[in-house]
Amino acid sequence: MARATFEGPILAGDSRFGPLRNVGYTDLVQAADLNLATTTNGTVGYGGASGQFVNANIIPNTNAVVYTPSSSVYPSVAQTIPADSATNIYRGAVMYVPYGSAINDVFIDIGVVPTLASGTLTSATVYVSNNYTAAAGTATYANTAVLTSPAVGRQSLATFTATQLVNQASTSADILVSPTSGTGPNATKMSQVVLTIALVGTTMTTVSAGTFYFTLRYTQLDGSIGTTTTYPYGNFD
Repeated sequence: MARATFEGPILAGDSRFGPLRNVGYTDLVQAADLNLATTTNGTVGYGGASGQFVNANIIPNTNAVVYTPSSSVYPSVAQTIPADSATNIYRGAVMYVPYGSAINDVFIDIGVVPTLASGTLTSATVYVSNNYTAAAGTATYANTAVLTSPAVGRQSLATFTATQLVNQASTSADILVSPTSGTGPNATKMSQVVLTIALVGTTMTTVSAGTFYFTLRYTQLDGSIGTTTTYPYGNFD
């Protein structure tokens, strides 16, 4: 099977001209499956480790870099994920997406409820943000409720705030790929979507079990598409 990569939004439709033009954007998807009991980098289902998140869309799972969000600092600076402690354990996945994308859906599924080798797990929360998010922190895009009794199945997202809705409409510039202007409207910038699993408890040690399935649906937008000067796509005869 052939593979192809390209830069630019995907448009689809069968009527490109006139007032009934029905061309629209195509959804894109990234996913990550994390087994928190699998702690070897570069293995299928690797769920990360102390201070280390996982790269999405790579099989087997490998370590990822979470960058400190900035639209001006080049080269981008790696963020430090807190090491495991008796009260907080963090695991998560990083998805790099085109700058200015619109987030349409986030699916957070638990296949195996997280448990510990020892200690007491008080709660689990998943935060969807443009950076690692500490427990009880504010997520840029979305978050689950605080799960005091996590259960197998699809987890409901908490009611979006007005700020989260605005942020979902256009992902932020978090990573500078190049210090120059580049060739496209978003050539030098990239967004990162970080899904943080925040486990909170007392006298916690190693995570002995826990499987999370993350799916992000988004649309790569381009404000110049449809204009009469750039990428007209049927706006002229």
